[in-house]
Amino acid sequence: MEPDQDPDTDDLPLRANTNHILVRHYVLDLTVHFDRKVIGGNVVLFLEPCSGSGTTAEDHAGAKEGAFQCRPRDVDEQEVSTKGLGETPTGAKKSFSARGRDTPEVRALPGSGSAHTAAESGSSPLSHSWETNSGGEFTLLLDCCDLDVSKVEEVDVTSVSATASLLPHVAPRRSAVPSANPKAAFIQNLISVPSSRWRRQHQLFSLCSRAIGARDGGSLHFHRDRWSLQVRKKGVVSPLDFPRVLRICYETRPTGGSVRWTRDQDNRVCVYTAGSPINNRALFPCQEPPVAMSTWQAAVRAPRECVVLMSGEETTVPVEDGGTRSLIWHYYVTMPMPASTFTLAVGNWHQVTAESPPTLEQGLRDQADCSNVAKLGAGPGELGEADLMSGLGSSISVVKGSPFKTGSSRPAAAFCRPQESPATRKAFIFSEWLEGNLDVAGNPLERFCRDQTTSSDSAFSYSSFGDERLSLTDQSGTVDDGMPCSHGDYPCRFTERAARTQRVIPHRVFGPVCLLQKAQMAVLDLLPRCLAAAYHVLGVHPFPRLDVLIVPAGFCSLGMASPHIIFLSQSVLCAGTIGPGEEGPSLCGSRICHEIAHSWFGLVIGARDWTEEWISEGFATYLEDIIWAQAKQLSSQRTADEFDLKALLRWRRLSDELQNSEEQLQILRPHLEHTGQVGESGSSTIKHALNPDKTFMQVHYLKGYFLLRFLASQVGEKSFVNFIRVFVEKYHGQLILSQEFLQMLLVTFPNMERKGLTLGAIYADWLDRPGIPKWLYERNAVWSEARLVEEVKAEVGKWILLSQSPQGKGRKRKRTEPVVNYKEVTSEQLVMLLELLLEEEELSAATLEALQRTYALQNQDAEVKHRWCELVVKHAYTRAYGDVEHFLVHNQAMGVYLYGELMVQEDPEQQALARRCLSLVQEEIDHSARKVVEEMVL
Repeated sequence: MEPDQDPDTDDLPLRANTNHILVRHYVLDLTVHFDRKVIGGNVVLFLEPCSGSGTTAEDHAGAKEGAFQCRPRDVDEQEVSTKGLGETPTGAKKSFSARGRDTPEVRALPGSGSAHTAAESGSSPLSHSWETNSGGEFTLLLDCCDLDVSKVEEVDVTSVSATASLLPHVAPRRSAVPSANPKAAFIQNLISVPSSRWRRQHQLFSLCSRAIGARDGGSLHFHRDRWSLQVRKKGVVSPLDFPRVLRICYETRPTGGSVRWTRDQDNRVCVYTAGSPINNRALFPCQEPPVAMSTWQAAVRAPRECVVLMSGEETTVPVEDGGTRSLIWHYYVTMPMPASTFTLAVGNWHQVTAESPPTLEQGLRDQADCSNVAKLGAGPGELGEADLMSGLGSSISVVKGSPFKTGSSRPAAAFCRPQESPATRKAFIFSEWLEGNLDVAGNPLERFCRDQTTSSDSAFSYSSFGDERLSLTDQSGTVDDGMPCSHGDYPCRFTERAARTQRVIPHRVFGPVCLLQKAQMAVLDLLPRCLAAAYHVLGVHPFPRLDVLIVPAGFCSLGMASPHIIFLSQSVLCAGTIGPGEEGPSLCGSRICHEIAHSWFGLVIGARDWTEEWISEGFATYLEDIIWAQAKQLSSQRTADEFDLKALLRWRRLSDELQNSEEQLQILRPHLEHTGQVGESGSSTIKHALNPDKTFMQVHYLKGYFLLRFLASQVGEKSFVNFIRVFVEKYHGQLILSQEFLQMLLVTFPNMERKGLTLGAIYADWLDRPGIPKWLYERNAVWSEARLVEEVKAEVGKWILLSQSPQGKGRKRKRTEPVVNYKEVTSEQLVMLLELLLEEEELSAATLEALQRTYALQNQDAEVKHRWCELVVKHAYTRAYGDVEHFLVHNQAMGVYLYGELMVQEDPEQQALARRCLSLVQEEIDHSARKVVEEMVL
């Protein structure tokens, strides 16, 4: 067994022994306790031993072409025999039931945790005893930290009613490890159920997860160290004989790194997964290596006034939790994904709605009727198979006092059926009305129902775009609809004919009440355009729906994408002043496009080795420009001009970052030729993942982006984007290394190798070395002379002249403002303008005052405000110190290094400002950011 991470290093260990055994499915039953700042409950793991040591990583990553043929998710289960599986009642509700909390098999967790958690150091006596007394028994290793585990037990699946009758009738799609053990055979068959019967499969997973513990020594031995949970069963020496279903009872800790307990902008308590470097191992014990792709379903109990948002393929209807003041929210996924993509947000979120025309609003208010309550039909521990079989159907009721409020006093129609939902009609008609595209000849509601992929999405917004809009790059149908997928068997949208023509997936936006209006203007209005543009660039949306949440101010970045949900920082909401040629707030639009792009690169296609972050972030940065330009319907010339300006801005940022960072953090493929390799057990490390400086670096975004721009320059932008689309068709649902993408590119465009552009040359210039490639220096000179940049330089010259004039220096009393013909600029041009002015040694207070007034800098987006604050600090412009304080308090993800600039000036007033701002946000700022800021300020 590999030792714990050396505390002197900054690498993150992945301890799970995925080459020995894999978690195929998780069932989580969790309760959120805001009073104690913990999440407690249990997780049930369905395990599959690997056929041989070290042979399954690629297989389970889906890297083998043609490994399995997936089936479209709209294939009905009735096409397959249901004998022995039980019948699903018509109109069954889409939920699965959680284990009763009061059953004796899973007791409430003690507040003090377990004695086993005392051994959190590899040097403790208990740890040494655990290591030396294994007796050759097989050990299951799970990635885990900051969890108090009270019990680990084997689940007796034979106790589930009708289980025995199911065994002969569930035909496995494959059998990696045959077993004579009836329980193991049943679980193997259950794991192998074809994707066309995924609802039955999830019902049975849920039924098994609520079974009692095994009576023949079901309580297993377990041990916790700093980074892992280790489990053994006495006498079991092989993964083949290890229990196939485990239940782990645990609680998180208030200081656990996977979740943030904080308050939202309305000062209401909330908790969310923060995208921590340690991923989800402090939320539930799991296998974190990317190759351990699994599905999951979860029941989350939360206070009645809260909304629970999660990765999940369909909207959920919260059900009442007996006589408590809690509601239970159920979510599930059918696409196997790494456990790190599991996302949770619980808070007093409110749904953002479009402001509809007055007559529509009044009519919808009169029609709203969503007062039915969804209740569990049985008490804890009493749910039978019939109840389970009704657990994943379409839900039609709502919870009394539904928390989906819009800020008005009228009832929210969040969970009505499409044909009955005024909210649906409102969202659909208004989005059409907003676009000027209302089809008065047709029935909007009828079209809405026709485009639905599920019947429980009535709270979603839908938008329709005519064929004349966004059609220039529409390539839907260019790939044969019958083309088999190369990934494992799951219900894949890429094979659905309806999904292949669905430009805009159902979407919702949530946030605190105080930001609803900004979110409506900045996010809800842009989201349909961005989704449609992404479809036209990349093809089928990998996920059937999307929630967007405006997260608390302490969120550590501008955005984070997960399956079915995007977190956005409040920093992107300011619409600002729209410049000439701009069709929406640039920062918000480009950020939305960046996070949407992650659906393809980062989620449905992921990096097999997490150190190759550029595969996710480089692609998303490159594609955000293309998608945003498409969303704005720019001309080809305007698109090229904006691309050049953005490239120059990114070049400046990358150049500055590389001058001020360690060389080892600048390498995009830090494992070099060992990339993708793991230890005998499947364990590995993520280099520099715990380095606090790396958290705020953008080298993987920027250097990866420039690599893609370089490759596009070799084959032509249009051909390159078309290639990316073909690559997505081939590799969706799989994990890749850099070489898969580059090799396919070189095969597709053989002229590249004839010009000397080999795989080795690309590695050497871009991925395996620090610094900046030669091509980038050459292109910088070209971008510096681009048209939009030259316009900025001209404006900068005017400001420098003003600063040098008597009026600009404030030496001459003036009755009128100086007459200067300043040209309107876009937000990106304004960022460039301020950056160039930052290079000036001296700018007078009068010039800064005129600059602020001319461009209404207090109303601009956060990128512009950041540069303005840097100017204020550099030139000690005390009149605008309030702008700096406001920025640091409200844009915490962007202000980290501004604290350093305040301190390095050695100006007592500026240093006092830095300390005051830190004191204002220290309770809500991200922990990693606070650590860096405190080192600079304190």
